[in-house]
Amino acid sequence: MKKIYYFSLLFLALFEIANVYFIMPMPGSQEMNSISIAYTLYSYRWVFRIIFGALIILGFIKTWDTKRKWVRIITLIPVLAIVFLFNFVMTADKMFLQPAELILKNSQENSVPLDRLIIGITLNEESKAYPVEFLAYHHQVYDSIGGKPIIVTYCSVCRTGRVYEPIVDGKPEKFRLVGMDHFNAMFEDATTGSWWRQATGEASAGELKGKFLPKFESVQMSLSQWLKLYPNSFIMQEDPASIKFYDKEAKFEKGNYEGGLTGTDKKSWEKKSWVVGVQIGTLSKAYDWNKLLADRIINDEIGEKRIVIAMADDQTSFVVFERPSVEVFTMKNDTLYTCNKKYNFAGINYSDKTDHLKMLNAYQEFWHSWKTFHPNTKTFE
Repeated sequence: MKKIYYFSLLFLALFEIANVYFIMPMPGSQEMNSISIAYTLYSYRWVFRIIFGALIILGFIKTWDTKRKWVRIITLIPVLAIVFLFNFVMTADKMFLQPAELILKNSQENSVPLDRLIIGITLNEESKAYPVEFLAYHHQVYDSIGGKPIIVTYCSVCRTGRVYEPIVDGKPEKFRLVGMDHFNAMFEDATTGSWWRQATGEASAGELKGKFLPKFESVQMSLSQWLKLYPNSFIMQEDPASIKFYDKEAKFEKGNYEGGLTGTDKKSWEKKSWVVGVQIGTLSKAYDWNKLLADRIINDEIGEKRIVIAMADDQTSFVVFERPSVEVFTMKNDTLYTCNKKYNFAGINYSDKTDHLKMLNAYQEFWHSWKTFHPNTKTFE
């Protein structure tokens, strides 16, 4: 019984570690294609715990009258500590909390600095901006716009901002942050316990594997640029309960971290270099951020679609539009020119408000993230 007791302690400790290892950024864990293993361990966690727990209790009772009782107690303590640590401290949803209170204010009452990055959305004449400073900690924020529910998400390890409708099979769904896979945040739905990738909105494990959340069109730009386009926008404010967790100095946003999970490579096409990723149908392409900074505007084609990527004077805000003709775009003072027409950064014609350029979803993110989730991507050289 002593052997059963000690082996059960060991295997319970190893199980608890493995249960977290595969879904958290630990040495080697995020380079493996291990999501199936991770999901199986997690799904049957209580089976393992009940079996090992029962054997530990049985072994403890059966060997209580033997000598050196204190050895049993001492060896039990670190295992209990591991169980507590890996279930109540090191779990993703305990480390990164959703806002206790979602506060949105207009531009007159706003306290967010105008140079901060935001994820902006607009629908039915309603516009909202969500600062990356807050999203990078919360990972997900629930809200609604134009009568539609939305979930605004961000993963700082991939530098991916995405907005989805939290709708699965036509029904509203709730999600919690469960961990990460290939350095990208994963959410678990409350109904089936399936795991969903933040970068793609795809269920990657569980009953709903292969399904996608509906994407919601969004842009990333500075708050000042956003308010020029949408002066009546509401802006998310800091959550009073989370202030100490925010990056007040904007080191992450500006790429001033070096090394670590959220550091930035300043050179092009390195693992943590920035790219702008564009996907049209099944085709995708990545554009080097440094080249976009230098050229300010890139006219290109993805498949049969002609596109234009433009960088604002603030060297932070960018947009991607479908080009309506073979004519290329030029730019001056954040105004796009083509075919004797002028457009602002929202794609609206200055002289004809009914003439809009079609905006395309495009994302600034780390190169390692884009090529991982778009393995057949092309690169613009």
